[in-house]
Amino acid sequence: MGAYILRRLLLVIPTLLGIMIINFTLVQFVPGGPIEQIIAQAQGQGDAFAGFAGGGEAGVDASAGAGDDTYAGARGLPPEFIEELEKEFGFDKPPVERFLSMMGNYLTLDFGESYFRSISVIDLVLEKMPVSISLGLWSTLIAYLVSIPLGIRKAVKDGSTFDTWTSGTIIVAYAIPGFLFAILLLVLFAGGSYWQIFPLRGLTSDNWDSLSLFGKIADYFWHIALPIIALTISAFATLTLLTKNSFLDEIKKQYVMTARAKGLSEGKVLYGHVFRNAMLIVIAGFPAVFIGVFFGGSIIIETIFSLDGLGRLGFEAAVARDYPVIFGTLFIFGLMGLVVGIISDLMYVLVDPRIDFEKREG
Repeated sequence: MGAYILRRLLLVIPTLLGIMIINFTLVQFVPGGPIEQIIAQAQGQGDAFAGFAGGGEAGVDASAGAGDDTYAGARGLPPEFIEELEKEFGFDKPPVERFLSMMGNYLTLDFGESYFRSISVIDLVLEKMPVSISLGLWSTLIAYLVSIPLGIRKAVKDGSTFDTWTSGTIIVAYAIPGFLFAILLLVLFAGGSYWQIFPLRGLTSDNWDSLSLFGKIADYFWHIALPIIALTISAFATLTLLTKNSFLDEIKKQYVMTARAKGLSEGKVLYGHVFRNAMLIVIAGFPAVFIGVFFGGSIIIETIFSLDGLGRLGFEAAVARDYPVIFGTLFIFGLMGLVVGIISDLMYVLVDPRIDFEKREG
């Protein structure tokens, strides 16, 4: 197993490098870089893409390091100002040199500073982390705590009225868009047209610091209740049906019939024999599921509930062409995703020691 883990760790390097090269290359062809943003603001346009709307006068991305006459709307600004901006952002250097310099800094965990926020990328990520951890952790845990027992119950009652009605319910819940359900929750329970039960925005109240420990805990869950419900509502279907189908496959196998023939109780058969084999895929996939929700599933929910997390950070950085934030977070989260893939494999072995990845590769 040690050799397998070592090989996987070594594969992380070229994989992560490939991710960074592809994204860095694509950015070079995207118009409206950070210098365009500053030029537009300096001229009072407020829109970095104003120069592209005319059709015949297309601007060039700032990341390409172009000269002063290639920036849309830059004719009224002194060339020295444009050159100073290029030097400040590092766009006076060739793309290859900038990429190598960026990756060299990343190896020393220097992810730079945001172009527009005057704060380091690491500090910015740490600042937004509590919101994303709250949404990702609680929604994943609730989905597992509900879906696994429900899936087991559906497998035991396969074909019954309970199985039919619960299947219909979770499929309907899966079909409801998360953002639409979030708006419905706001209208009903957050001061819309009906009840003012939950707060409209934020992760904590303004008087958070003055609350007792119990008050802080209650205030925290009071604020995240609606976002978690909206984010989790569609997560039950896949996990519940996966659990049910896994149990159905195992229940039909010979060793289950043998266990029942020996006189074991149904609970002992299900949770002593079937559970480990049926839950292999579900439990081992927990790290990957958590990372998926943590990084990719909350941008709309964060926006609707005015939560300042990693989802909104990534979106705002992409709109503003804040390259240090874009590439820094891409490197960090890409590395975490690759490591989580290895952890998922280790979870498979932990749940079922009979699995040996080294023999399978051989």
